[in-house]
Amino acid sequence: MPSDSTASSPAADRRPDRPDAAGPVAVLVVTWNSAKVIPGFLASLPQGMAGVDWRLVVADNDSADDTVEMIRSLAPEATIVQTGRNAGYAAGVNAALEAAAGWDGGFSVGLVCNPDLRMREGCARHLVGALGSPVDGGAGRVGISVPLLYEEDGTLHYSLRRESRVTRALGEAVIGNRRAGRFPRWSELVTDPAAYRSRTVADWASGAMMALSRECLDACGAWDESFFLYSEETEYCLRAGDHGFVTRLEPAASAVHLGGESQVSPRLWTLLTLNRVRLYGRRNSAPATAAFRAAVLLRETSRAALGRPANRAAARALVSRTALHATPGP
Repeated sequence: MPSDSTASSPAADRRPDRPDAAGPVAVLVVTWNSAKVIPGFLASLPQGMAGVDWRLVVADNDSADDTVEMIRSLAPEATIVQTGRNAGYAAGVNAALEAAAGWDGGFSVGLVCNPDLRMREGCARHLVGALGSPVDGGAGRVGISVPLLYEEDGTLHYSLRRESRVTRALGEAVIGNRRAGRFPRWSELVTDPAAYRSRTVADWASGAMMALSRECLDACGAWDESFFLYSEETEYCLRAGDHGFVTRLEPAASAVHLGGESQVSPRLWTLLTLNRVRLYGRRNSAPATAAFRAAVLLRETSRAALGRPANRAAARALVSRTALHATPGP
């Protein structure tokens, strides 16, 4: 980073105790009309990135507000990539990765962050330190590390997930994902409190914040842009697993994630639901996918019967002949 960074800048105090010859950590942020949340993210960087050599790159997906101007003002040293369109989250990550790869000396770790994230003290240092660690039982090594995530009110967010299965979709439909989450056979969601007190390996985790080793990135390649939004982090974690890299929680690292729009928006919940089925279909047989789709439909229709608009919209899309085959987009 430039040596003249001032204390008032979010880029200040970023030098580690010792230099990293492999290059800095690339903090990768994708924005779209993020002016309300990006100042808080930038303000959290000095404490969250303390002890780590880092640089910031932002990929902006054609924001209509003053997101870009705000970043230029608050973080003038940041690399800003303007995609020129609402290209989707994965496309934004890929654009940011490409920009970081062009830095002199490249980068050592990719730290993917949502703009509505607020890092806590030393978060990145713990995540970066976990990468490359061997996993007990010879199951691979850590290629993706994730922090504990908290809601704005301090409630722990259940961010760890298991890979989709028909039985898990059925369990969530019948007894709900939080209750079923205590039983690995019956839910994707991991709700066992003990899992969040230790370094727990998961099939995938929330993409609000994840550190990816350069070795993992090189092996797995670009993020899959076909999902547009939702399931892209799921696909990447599962692909990393296919290459021998595990996703693991680092409980010493923590952050606050504001989030939550998918829980109330019928359009976004529908996209999330359809992408779950799309991804399952890519990794499983047609009969298994039909069964999984039926189980997900059972969940959505049962919740729609309670008068929930988001579930009603998702159920309609699941029975549509064209929705699953349509290209996701803005």
